[in-house]
Amino acid sequence: MPHSAPHASLAALRARYGPRYRWYVLLTVMLGTMASIMASTIVNVAVPDMSLQFSLGQAQAQWLSAGFMAAMTVSMPVTPWLLNRFGYRRTYIGAILLLLAGSIAGGLANDYELVLAMRVAEGLAAGILQPIPAIIILRGFEPSEQGKAMGLFGAGVVLAPALGPSIGGVLVEWFGWRSIFFVASPFCLLALPLAARLLPHSAPGGGEVNVEGTRLDIVGLFLVAVAILLGLNGLSMLEGADRLPGVALMGASLFVLAVFVAHLKRSAQPLIRLELFKHAVFARGAIVAFIYGSALFGSTYLLPVFMQMALALPPSQAGAVLLPAGIVLAIVIPVVGRSSTPANRSLYTVAGLALLAVSFIAMVFVGVGSGLASIVALAVLGRVGLGCILPSLNLAAMEGVQSGLIAQGTSLINLLRQLGGATGVGLIGVFLEWRLKAHGSDAVAAFHEAFVLLGVLMLLAIAVAWGMRPAHARSR
Repeated sequence: MPHSAPHASLAALRARYGPRYRWYVLLTVMLGTMASIMASTIVNVAVPDMSLQFSLGQAQAQWLSAGFMAAMTVSMPVTPWLLNRFGYRRTYIGAILLLLAGSIAGGLANDYELVLAMRVAEGLAAGILQPIPAIIILRGFEPSEQGKAMGLFGAGVVLAPALGPSIGGVLVEWFGWRSIFFVASPFCLLALPLAARLLPHSAPGGGEVNVEGTRLDIVGLFLVAVAILLGLNGLSMLEGADRLPGVALMGASLFVLAVFVAHLKRSAQPLIRLELFKHAVFARGAIVAFIYGSALFGSTYLLPVFMQMALALPPSQAGAVLLPAGIVLAIVIPVVGRSSTPANRSLYTVAGLALLAVSFIAMVFVGVGSGLASIVALAVLGRVGLGCILPSLNLAAMEGVQSGLIAQGTSLINLLRQLGGATGVGLIGVFLEWRLKAHGSDAVAAFHEAFVLLGVLMLLAIAVAWGMRPAHARSR
């Protein structure tokens, strides 16, 4: 606690490490985010092998990814409360330990239910970890440095999804699917001592943790968790004999969501601050985050499965295809970050969404006879688009949001992106199973239609993001 460990206060750490301290903190929290993203994305390349091991259909297999993201979505809005209640250091270390435990136990599990439970544990930890860097950037860096900091952070973090599928493909081929669970462990083990040395015990803003005054909105957390689980379960049942119960579950999810919103309006300390949506640009950014998250994570799940199931590529090649795209992404993000200003962030977002849309829709020209170079080129094009979005969308959405809502706002944007991701993976799993049945032996055509669906989602996101432009640009 701050009074018992004054050497770990924000002021003391700044005095000890000097002007570079904020960069040390950013690099430390990057490790946790990299570990959580690695855990999120690396499993996708092992889905075909795990489906064979546990006799899973597409609707069940997608839960390995969707369950992780659903858990992330539930835990993300808790991050501001945890930081205020326990401070940066204890919150971060606790989440890292949970992620490490889930990774190890998942790799040792012998049945699908336990594997899925450990994926959920990893997702809960990842949901706590992922909003923290954006909070640090918005609070610890001057506005003139925020683009640079977000670019550096983004460049480092994208190495995880870039290297994850590539490493995972080789590991699956050589050592089996269990080996992929252990890949995040070195990042966790490196992050723990750095966090114990560099992160302050204080809450955001440098103040002491608020043990008594801050309460967690347990009712709100329960309602949002129930709404998400009902919705995703209903979505997974839309294909097959359980279609009507699936529709009923999705209807129940919408009802619980309405109850959740009504609760937020009455609560003195709500899980989500609805006044954020009074900012028109933030509201549009939140919608864009949900839609683009659904397409992005849906494609991250779809592409490795497409290459293995439809194109009959081995896991190592399916993973290696994404490596050049990841390297390009790591180059693009800091370039965009350095050139990012409040005037052009929304335009970068629109341009990035357009490139993603083209990369998805153009996948209809990729078939069994296509060379790997065409897949690599489209993956690179999509990652250039993603490199435009990642440093821009969060900062553009938060423009004009008051300081006291920064932690809530950044957590909410990340929450909606992850909720979109969980929805997108579930939607793609159900849609793909439906189209595979419709096309019979022509699996390639079914995958093509799934990629077109992702492209259409991106076009919808562009329409919403266009209204995020600065007022003077919209009036022209």
